[in-house]
Amino acid sequence: MTHLAFLCAMPMELRPLARRLALRRARVEGITAYAGTCAGRPALALATGMGTTLAAAATERLLDAAAVSHVQVFGIAGAVDGATPVGTIVRPELTVDGASGRQFVPRAAAGVGGGLSGILWTTDELITGEDVLADLRARGVVALDMETAAIAEVCARRGVGWSVVRVISDRAGDGTVTEEVFRLNHGDGTPDLAAVTRYFLRHPGHLPRMIRLAGDARTATRLAADAAINDIAGPLMTP
Repeated sequence: MTHLAFLCAMPMELRPLARRLALRRARVEGITAYAGTCAGRPALALATGMGTTLAAAATERLLDAAAVSHVQVFGIAGAVDGATPVGTIVRPELTVDGASGRQFVPRAAAGVGGGLSGILWTTDELITGEDVLADLRARGVVALDMETAAIAEVCARRGVGWSVVRVISDRAGDGTVTEEVFRLNHGDGTPDLAAVTRYFLRHPGHLPRMIRLAGDARTATRLAADAAINDIAGPLMTP
């Protein structure tokens, strides 16, 4: 029996998908995942943690634990310009590992269109400088994330098909997500409550901005879950 697998970085991205598919927490050969069905096929979903190292390790563990026919990567991403609306769906034509330059081509969902195509750039660095962002835009990059290329590399090496859909939750150059804000989460994507408390003690005036950022992230996670399910539930992938 082979599974469809849904991979995202953070529990907040996983929750709306698990609700939509009525997945239940399960132990699968020693790993904790969510299990159920999607479009009548066995499905597993897992939050890998943030960044390329955790994403690659979690993907390896999942592929060791279960027979997987296809991996659907999903979740939120940052726009590289100041105009792309929050909630915009990104279905990239290409994913690039920013550290190594390696390129990975996802399989396209049959009959599914809309949103941005272009390049998805995977990096462990928080990129906010306008010079760097301008260079990425000139290369055709439309969005930034921290996991997709690492997952794609594992899938390519192990002969497993993969695809990706992301949704814009913020804009890299607008000053909303700073290094300090980025560090408000643990590596597994859960909030660091002590860091959050310290942040608001230092920046009490930032509360409205952070409420808006959190709301945008919740909206984007719901849209990403819906898009991931819709992309994989139809006539799955083009040959």
